[in-house]
Amino acid sequence: MSSLLAVDDVQAGYGDFKALFNITLHVDAGEIVTLLGANGAGKTTTLRVISGLVHPTKGTVRFEGQIISTLPPHEIVELGISHVPEGRQLFPHMSVEENLALGAYIARARQRGIKEAMEEQFAFFPRLKERRKQLAGTLSGGEQQMVAIARGLMTQPKLLMLDEPSLGLGPKIVEEVFAKVQEIGKRGLTVLIVEQNVVDALSISNRGYVIENGAVDLGVGTSAKELLHNERLRSAYLGL
Repeated sequence: MSSLLAVDDVQAGYGDFKALFNITLHVDAGEIVTLLGANGAGKTTTLRVISGLVHPTKGTVRFEGQIISTLPPHEIVELGISHVPEGRQLFPHMSVEENLALGAYIARARQRGIKEAMEEQFAFFPRLKERRKQLAGTLSGGEQQMVAIARGLMTQPKLLMLDEPSLGLGPKIVEEVFAKVQEIGKRGLTVLIVEQNVVDALSISNRGYVIENGAVDLGVGTSAKELLHNERLRSAYLGL
């Protein structure tokens, strides 16, 4: 059986700067998979290649068996991939409701009904329902992250990609965010996470990959539990 997402031998970069060297990874339907690595390792660029924001100079990205590495971002969203970027990138002077509505611009979401999709997100994130009329820029960091995730879910994706969802958040809020991500996975949605928070991310994941200097260093076929106990990973990222 083919994977939901397959990244095969991908090279990519920005102008003359090469960020990825022969990245190969896969994500099966229903999995939560985490990409780990230091700053500048190539994790974010990998997500940008998958979502069409950066086109590879070599290799292919397949989603449900279809090559998507030459498609523009809006067509990739239509196919069922939703990318929640690092830093949340909300519209601060728009309300929570307005930010969520912007996530429902694709036909699949419109056909279902924006109001229905929004109410589903408010049921999943009750705190956002209380703040539905509040400007996004006045929310706490954790609430903003929840808006960003909810906006990503408004497209009714098959694959949700989260770039550093714990960035800048306190430990208690990080715990809440990862609990929500785990719940999303339990509902059957496939999730690909980029994270530096090794323990929390791997604790909710099925598998993980470690990216170093633009290439997969650890993780091919490796379970999250095995990675968490890998001596080299523990030494490099946990100081153990």
